[in-house]
Amino acid sequence: MAGTVALKLTSGARRQTTEAIAEPRWVRWLLIGVTLGFLGLFLFVPLMVVFVEALSQGWRAYVYSLADADTQSAIRMTLTTAAFAVPINTLFGVLAAWAIAKFQFVGKSVLITLIDLPYSVSPVIAGMIFVMLFGRGGWFWPWLEAHDIRIVYAPAGIIIATLFVTFPFVARELIPLMQSQGTEEEEAARLLGASGLQTFWRITLPNIKWGLLYGVILCNARAMGEFGAVSVVVGNIASTNTMPLHVERLYKGGCDSELAAAFTVASLLAMLALVTLVLKSLLQWKTTESISPEELRYTGD
Repeated sequence: MAGTVALKLTSGARRQTTEAIAEPRWVRWLLIGVTLGFLGLFLFVPLMVVFVEALSQGWRAYVYSLADADTQSAIRMTLTTAAFAVPINTLFGVLAAWAIAKFQFVGKSVLITLIDLPYSVSPVIAGMIFVMLFGRGGWFWPWLEAHDIRIVYAPAGIIIATLFVTFPFVARELIPLMQSQGTEEEEAARLLGASGLQTFWRITLPNIKWGLLYGVILCNARAMGEFGAVSVVVGNIASTNTMPLHVERLYKGGCDSELAAAFTVASLLAMLALVTLVLKSLLQWKTTESISPEELRYTGD
């Protein structure tokens, strides 16, 4: 009975709020028109131009550009970088979020600030830092040279730079989710004799799985599309080009065939962005669907 009354009061408050913020129809249509116009000008038109230019010389030229040896090398380098960066950042994100959300310790706010650091630091500056650390004459150069290890202008540099710019994504998706869930279920599992690992696999991980997948998708998209930090670390060496770097090199070539090839590779990145958007929307819907029953039960108690 109390739950029904609370639900009715909530519904009434929502109706009053909706009526209070109701705007004239022309205001709503104006806002919708401005939003659609902005999206059309800065999103849909550029995407359309990319695909039109990529197919400007026909499907055979499009396929030929994808089959080019340098393009294939750039695709492999991009996939290899993501294959290293995404799992490492996923592990880091889960551990960092678990520590921040489930435990109290000195320096928690500092740790959260450090996790957010790549959001505020320019990727170009991050690349310069890695060059100063691992490049010729850098802090670690004598040791690297003595052991014949190359970081800068090598695939390892691409992976390290990508790790830096992408490590907040998984952690930042999981921290608020795990904080909102609290620690009651984990504490109950420990009281019943479950180990820490059992608690994680049977309680924590199922509760965060959709948020985790959401963060992984965003991390993967950024890893494949990163340009600034990677371009500083590896320069313009064809053997270490990723897809974004390969697009720039082809675009600067100037001739029509290279320009079309640049848009061809760019279309792959655009399709990646579209797939990421679709998966992101599906995961948002799935997350909402999984949370709503709990919220409904809470409202009815």
